[in-house]
Amino acid sequence: MEELIEQVDEQDQVLGGVRRSEAVRRGWLHRIAVTVCRDRDGRILVHQCSWRASRFPGYYEVAGCGAVAVGESYEEAALGVGAPVRFVLRFWNRRGRSPRWLSVHEAVVPCRVDVAWDGFAQFTVIHDRAVHGGAACHRLL
Repeated sequence: MEELIEQVDEQDQVLGGVRRSEAVRRGWLHRIAVTVCRDRDGRILVHQCSWRASRFPGYYEVAGCGAVAVGESYEEAALGVGAPVRFVLRFWNRRGRSPRWLSVHEAVVPCRVDVAWDGFAQFTVIHDRAVHGGAACHRLL
C-alpha cells in the first residue's frame, strides 16, 4: 500500500490526504520532517542512503527525512530516527521535485536511519566539502 500524506496550502493548513507519489508528480505542497543527528561531541551523522531508497539511492546525506503521514505531526514523523528530537525551524521549500514544508529537528544519538553506511564528521568539514567539493564524505571520517 502506498504512503498517504497530507496535502497542505501556503499556510501549512491541511487540504486533505493524498498519495505521496501523486503529490510529488503533480507538484502539490506537502510536509516533510527532517532530522539532523549529532553525537555528544557535536559531530553530525553523515550516512549513505540505502540503494533501495525511493529518493537519492546511494547518495550521502546529513539528515534523515520523511514525509509526514496523514494525522501525524512533524515531531511524530521526526521521531522515526529512534531518539528524542528538538525542533529547530520550519520553512516552505519551493525548490526541488515538488514544493514542501520542511520542519527541521535535531537529535543526539543513538540515531540510525535506513542507511548503507554512516560515520560522524565535524560541521566545518562537511561545510568545506559541500562548498569546495573534493573527496567523498566517507574519506573524511
